[in-house]
Amino acid sequence: MSESETLAPGAEAEDAAVRSHTSGGRANLELLVVGLGALVVSLSQSVLVPVLGDLQQEYGGKTNWLLTSTLLVAAVAVPIMGRLGDMFGKRKILLVALGAITIGSLIDALTSNFTLLVVGRAIQGASSAAIPLGISLLATLMPREKVGSAVALISAMLGVGGSLGLPLAGFVAQNWDWHVLFWVNTIVGAIAFLGVLTLVPESKQHDGGRVDLVGAFLMSVGLVCLILPLEQAASWGWGSPKVWVLLVAAVVVLVVFALVELRTREPLVDLAALRRRPIVMTNLASICFGFALFASFIGTATFVEAGTWTGYGFGSSLLVGGLTLLPSGLAMLVFSPIAARLIALRGAPQTLALGATIVGLGWIMRVALSAELWEIIVATTVIGAGTGIGYAAMPSLINANTPPTEIAAANGLNTLFRSLGSTLATAIGTSILAGSVVLHVVDGQVVGGEPSLTAYRWLFVVCAAASFLAAALVLTVPHRKDASAAR
Repeated sequence: MSESETLAPGAEAEDAAVRSHTSGGRANLELLVVGLGALVVSLSQSVLVPVLGDLQQEYGGKTNWLLTSTLLVAAVAVPIMGRLGDMFGKRKILLVALGAITIGSLIDALTSNFTLLVVGRAIQGASSAAIPLGISLLATLMPREKVGSAVALISAMLGVGGSLGLPLAGFVAQNWDWHVLFWVNTIVGAIAFLGVLTLVPESKQHDGGRVDLVGAFLMSVGLVCLILPLEQAASWGWGSPKVWVLLVAAVVVLVVFALVELRTREPLVDLAALRRRPIVMTNLASICFGFALFASFIGTATFVEAGTWTGYGFGSSLLVGGLTLLPSGLAMLVFSPIAARLIALRGAPQTLALGATIVGLGWIMRVALSAELWEIIVATTVIGAGTGIGYAAMPSLINANTPPTEIAAANGLNTLFRSLGSTLATAIGTSILAGSVVLHVVDGQVVGGEPSLTAYRWLFVVCAAASFLAAALVLTVPHRKDASAAR
């Protein structure tokens, strides 16, 4: 199989001038600035996790809204901005996304007012569209021999940023005020924005059209009703009527959304395309992958930072806890270009299944090995390697089964499904860890508590099962020898 599998159907007939606009060196610069933008967007999604304790001391229980506001806006913005990219230009909307990370981060860097912090974080949520937009833009601009590795690298940034964000936040927390984190995002976001503005041309694959405002409204309401209770379940409690009312409302609104879209001439989401078996299986696998990856974040740093009195923790600092994930992020970077070659040789479905299987094996290692810090680092690195391979293969499957005028929207939806997996990891993982707690007793007084080793192992088992399920799902996708077969 050739690397053309990463291209959208009909790309072979594209005007050669679209891909001959630049030399190989210029193409590398374009990849660098788009990749930098994807990295800073991914960093922004995880960088607050290690400093939540400090923020809770300052702002109390409402601190979770600094994460929830970002996720809610991201869930709505990613598919909508992907569709707008297909209609009006992927580069234009990518610049909007990079502008959002820069402006939102600047607001948070300059203030300690909680309301303004939430506003800044919400604006940053819109930047999540930068990754699917970057994937789609480079898929149409890069020289053919660079498409596979470029798409793989940008896709892997979803995981790389998270793995690098935790040690960065730990380092900042131990040496400076948490506002420094937002200054870093502001500066890097501005550099990426200026780089894309000056170095990256617009794709010629955009077809204009009418914005589906009704569809955008219904989808926004449905996704907010779905994401909000999952994010707040830990504080509201699964027995809260609010959780179940919102989940039922989400189902009803999303069903209405689907019925409206099927009757709309220019829908926000092409449900007919979304029903294609390769797309369905890839998106379901993406939920499983997103679950397994985010659980690695919440199940690694907190694990090694737990006190030695728990019987498993190492009492590590925030910095050491974050650094345990650094090899995982580096493994994602190393294995994403390797995945591009595997896609060319074996096809995207088998490559994605391989990545998911490696992730599952890594989680089995986490279940069995926890006595030494190096064992946890090795197992987490294995998970990172599998994630790098799997994340690289996802957009290849999406692009190979999507018309060229819809690839930004399709990649946006795939990113949404990955994010949904992360949200489920937060909701389910938090519930599992809270279900079995070991108490810290000093002089006969309970002074605290941490999840038990058994609770962590159950979380790891669930992650392993999700990973192997992802592998089984994508192996049902038929092998295609070229992109045109995906029509």
